[in-house]
Amino acid sequence: MVKDGTAGFYNKDLFSQHIGIELLASSTGEARARMEIKDHHLNSMGTVHGAALFALADAVFAVASNSHGNIAMAINAHISFMQAAREGVLIATGREISLGPKLASYKIDITAEQGALIATFQGMVYRKKETHW
Repeated sequence: MVKDGTAGFYNKDLFSQHIGIELLASSTGEARARMEIKDHHLNSMGTVHGAALFALADAVFAVASNSHGNIAMAINAHISFMQAAREGVLIATGREISLGPKLASYKIDITAEQGALIATFQGMVYRKKETHW
C-alpha cells in the first residue's frame, strides 16, 4: 500500500514514469516498485541497461528516503550488478538502514520475478529541515 503523501511525491517523478517504473508500495523508510522490461530498456548486448537498473533503484531510494516528510537529497549512490536480466518484470525493494537527524542510508535490491538477485544499490541522503507535505 502506498501512503498518500508518498504517492504524491512519486507522481512528480516524471522520468521514472516515462521509463515505465510503477510504485507498488511505500511506508516509512521503505518502498517497492516494478519495471516491466521492454525493448527500450535493453543495451546492445540484449540485457537490461545499467542505467535502467540504476533508475529503478533510484526511484525506490527517493520514495523511501523522502517518506518521513523531510526533503532528502542523495549525496552518494552505488550499484553492483549481480547478473543480467533480459525479459520479464524487475522488482526493486528498498529499506532504511540508518536514520539520523541529517543523514540516512538505504539499501535497495532488484530481483527478477523468480527471485534472482539482479543488482543491489546503496545510497545515502542528506535530510533537510524543510518538509514536502
